[in-house]
Amino acid sequence: MVNLAPVDEQIAIPDLINDPYAIYKRLRAQAPVLRVKSIGRTMLTKASDTRMAKDTPAIFSSNDPNTPMERAFQAHTLMRKDADEHARERGAMAPSYMAKNIKGTWEEIYQKIAERHVAELPRGETVDLYTALAGPFAAECLTHLLGITNASIDEMQRWSQVLIDGAGNFGWADAPFQASDIANTEMNACFDAMIAHHKADQGPSALSVMVNSDDPIEMSQIRSNIKIAIGGGINEPRDALLTIVYGLLSNPEQFAAAKADALWGNAFDEGIRWCAPIQVSSRLVKEDVEIRGCLVPKGDTVMTIQASACHDEDLYDAPELYDIFRKKQPHQAFGNGPHFCQGMHIAKRMLAQIMLPMLFDRFPNMELAGPVDFTGFGFRGPAAVPVKLV
Repeated sequence: MVNLAPVDEQIAIPDLINDPYAIYKRLRAQAPVLRVKSIGRTMLTKASDTRMAKDTPAIFSSNDPNTPMERAFQAHTLMRKDADEHARERGAMAPSYMAKNIKGTWEEIYQKIAERHVAELPRGETVDLYTALAGPFAAECLTHLLGITNASIDEMQRWSQVLIDGAGNFGWADAPFQASDIANTEMNACFDAMIAHHKADQGPSALSVMVNSDDPIEMSQIRSNIKIAIGGGINEPRDALLTIVYGLLSNPEQFAAAKADALWGNAFDEGIRWCAPIQVSSRLVKEDVEIRGCLVPKGDTVMTIQASACHDEDLYDAPELYDIFRKKQPHQAFGNGPHFCQGMHIAKRMLAQIMLPMLFDRFPNMELAGPVDFTGFGFRGPAAVPVKLV
């Protein structure tokens, strides 16, 4: 007889926010399939298990009925859909992310935005790169990609954080949902105000592509697609940039090599492996399945911990270290399977080819100017990165 996975009643959500990697290391060694009471899900922490679940949507459905995402986004988003339904909504935005548009449109726009933001940094002074660069750069770039240039940088950053807080509200507290209700009203008004413009002047932005499609998806889903992109399209490049800068400045030999040999692609790949901006995902189990000798029954919800998968000792030596010289190994920071992150190529272009070389060309002797603390469970990154701009 196959038994259910063991139950843990000790791991608390604050523990997962403050220091998840120590917990995941212990679980990979002792209980890689574990029912965690505080989040109401069965955690999968080994890379082979998380990949298997993401690659097998017939058994592990994205349609988790207990996710706080639907409440936060006021919509059943494409992130919680499978098969043709998911493909139709994902495909509605896909032209905006095509290589020809990245190269032909977004690269030039992002280059100019980066130049302006980097030029505004005060040489010789100490700043927090989160507020002075990473957040505003990611937010402004995203307004162009999505076709909502009527939204301010401050609005974009606030909306993104509110959506992230709501989607990660596994304790179902009231305050994050109250904030997301307000943000949803504001976002809907913002999107709707741009539709006439995009009807008259068609372009490659996501909103323009969707409203001008010969077979458009429903307006409610157009809005939810844009919201998904706001939720992930700011925090991923923002937190990745901050993580990479911290990793490089904490390792002088790697920093010197990155500058000397333009190893910005290595720095990017290692940064998102080291601290995946999106740490976890949920999947509804459609039929009884056995994982590592444990029965995971139909109707259960598993949480695939891609943050843990990216630190799996089966794949990586000393995974807790940032190391741009690490042997190349596929990682799961952008997910895998049908829900593989659509914005991965844009994020890498933004950072590895535009922002990192530009930033360190202007400030080649940049130094850390204080401690850096990472925070977050569902989404994770540095809360601040103080640096001296030299």
